[in-house]
Amino acid sequence: MMRKHLFINALLAVTVCMTTTACFEDETTIGNRPLSEIVLNESSVSDVYNINKNDVLTIRPVYSQTNGDKPVTITWEIDQKVYSQEPVLTYTGKELGSWNCRLILENEDGKTFHPFRLNVNSPYEEGITILSKDDKGAPYLAFLPTDADGARGEFFPYDCLGMNNEDTKFASYPSDIVQSAGTLIFACQGNGTDNDSPTIYYINEKTLVVENILHIKEYDDFKPSILGIPSMDASGVAYPILCENGKTYEFSTTEGAIVKPTKFKFDYAQSMIVRDNGSGWNYEIVVWDKDINALCLIYNGYGPYYLSYDFDSRGTRSKCVGVNNYFNGFSFCHMTYIRMTKEQGSTNSPKLLIIVNNGPLYQKATIDTSFWRYNFDTAETILADNGGKSLASVMNCPLTETTPSIANMTYHSLLFADGNKVRRWYYTTSQYVSNADVLLTVGSKDAVITGFEMSNDHKRTYVSFYEPNESGKNGHLWIFDTDNGMITEKYDNISYQPVKMLYKKK
Repeated sequence: MMRKHLFINALLAVTVCMTTTACFEDETTIGNRPLSEIVLNESSVSDVYNINKNDVLTIRPVYSQTNGDKPVTITWEIDQKVYSQEPVLTYTGKELGSWNCRLILENEDGKTFHPFRLNVNSPYEEGITILSKDDKGAPYLAFLPTDADGARGEFFPYDCLGMNNEDTKFASYPSDIVQSAGTLIFACQGNGTDNDSPTIYYINEKTLVVENILHIKEYDDFKPSILGIPSMDASGVAYPILCENGKTYEFSTTEGAIVKPTKFKFDYAQSMIVRDNGSGWNYEIVVWDKDINALCLIYNGYGPYYLSYDFDSRGTRSKCVGVNNYFNGFSFCHMTYIRMTKEQGSTNSPKLLIIVNNGPLYQKATIDTSFWRYNFDTAETILADNGGKSLASVMNCPLTETTPSIANMTYHSLLFADGNKVRRWYYTTSQYVSNADVLLTVGSKDAVITGFEMSNDHKRTYVSFYEPNESGKNGHLWIFDTDNGMITEKYDNISYQPVKMLYKKK
């Protein structure tokens, strides 16, 4: 039985039962009139309500009176404050939290109380997050709730940025988004005008409410393309932001400042690896130095350290002249592509998948990053080969530094985009990447794949693409079995042209 508390006006003669609910004797009257007790239908109001942020809670109480229908006043209290006196409660969850609430029903003979708990939860706890841009370059954020077992619902049918930031005018042309230390950070390039300048936004990862905005107007060439920010954060540390022209700037997330680079000071390919294990302070950031054709590493803020010409460099920035066309001496000249597998990147011994163009042949190297060995005795980083390399020819490489792709250890394969096709290359074999099989085809013949994500167990792969001939929301997300390419779920027209897709963790 639902508890209710009945209070009778002081002049009424009552017999009070010694229980949590005040009650009447059957013959209680006012003069010759029997009292009319308000009885709430137990099934019409719950003890606990859970709603998501931005959801609307509606409660329609059903009640009766024991002796005739008298005028009833309804009061709704939320967090010990009167919220409404309407017969039906309509409450929009604008803020996350948990509140004690009461429904009060009152007639001329007394009051009935019903306490309940209201919890407003985050709908954005964990899931696929797609940052896209419409035909005018305006950013749009779509979110699909997922967990370890896959998708658990539909995409939210609204722009998560606009819904949660109604008074914010966002810059145009979004380029990248990362999750770091409880915050989603995303960058927009703007259109070059004072009213639409390059901008970096901090948004709360649970509410998607903007918490900080950084407009960058002092650097004419600042057009961010890749945010080199680890998932953890450290006070006073500056992380690289790669721009469209291959230059970098450094960004302090805690101080909200953009400065000229002190480490990555040259021209770099549009391919950056940011690795950390999700805890602690250890992180690596790897880029390809286009001026000297060499891998370049920052380790925990130290460096840069180079892996160049003879594979056993000691931090020297020396130009790769390309005399060793077939990896005699392991020369990494004219790099096309670098990637790190999802699982390997989370281990203490991550591996890089490198493709280089040496003369007439493309080559691959799977390199164990145990060559990132720090010698604290000499305060010098030694990039030494510990045997973790494998080489093979991959003629006519279809990959570029910006080709959407994702690799995994479970199936020892690299999935990459080729127009509307997902191709699969088994990088641990002698298979040429040019001969990679087509795992599946998405959308129409004109569809363009823009990104991949993968479940933690590698069994499901998420592919985002857009249809250039569609108007309005032309962005799509399909989910397929990583092993056999079978489509398991389709989410069509859920965004505009996808720019970046990430799996947002709790």
